[in-house]
Amino acid sequence: MPRGLFITLEGLDGSGKTTQIKRLAAWMEKRGMHPVVTRQPGGTATGDRIRALLLDSGGTGLAPMTEMALMFADRAQAIAEVIEPALASGKIVLCDRFTDSTEAYQGGGRELGSQSVLELHRLICGDLQPDLTLLLLPTLAPSLERARNRNRRASEQSGKDENRFEQEQEDFYRRVWQKYREIAAREPDRVVLIEGNLTIDEVHEQIVEAVSERLVSIGPKS
Repeated sequence: MPRGLFITLEGLDGSGKTTQIKRLAAWMEKRGMHPVVTRQPGGTATGDRIRALLLDSGGTGLAPMTEMALMFADRAQAIAEVIEPALASGKIVLCDRFTDSTEAYQGGGRELGSQSVLELHRLICGDLQPDLTLLLLPTLAPSLERARNRNRRASEQSGKDENRFEQEQEDFYRRVWQKYREIAAREPDRVVLIEGNLTIDEVHEQIVEAVSERLVSIGPKS
């Protein structure tokens, strides 16, 4: 059976990834592609417990290396339980965040560097690479404000607190933003960079164009 395609969406908190992955999945469904949609951290029962540890703003004192190790523990479970089985059965997988996020947030934001992240990815994730990564990079301040407002609303409505990263200062997010740009420059064949403060429809149009081109050019891998 031909191997499926692995597509990831990346970007700052508040960049619109969640909205865009839903729109992309709906676009694919209309064309009979029926993608598997997942997220990181989370997406499995184990991953959801790890997500609570990582994102709860009450989780103070979490060491940067512990944070990175938990990210990879979540990722290893997602690969084993969701991603690899779907790809092996020929499906398209849409994943909200993958190792690029760890390189940007822990490698860049926490200043652990790219080398340790990439080495852990090789060892723990079998160096599994997305076929296509859609990187959303609007300007920093509006993205962060949207993320903080969104999480405040979610906390009020559900009581679930996922604000730990949003409490970081702007310097942290500038390092994250810059690391994402470094990743895009390093891997232009994989990463499609969508920059600027575009409308939801404009971003969706660029995503559909990039995905359509990739589907035509590479197709399912054997």
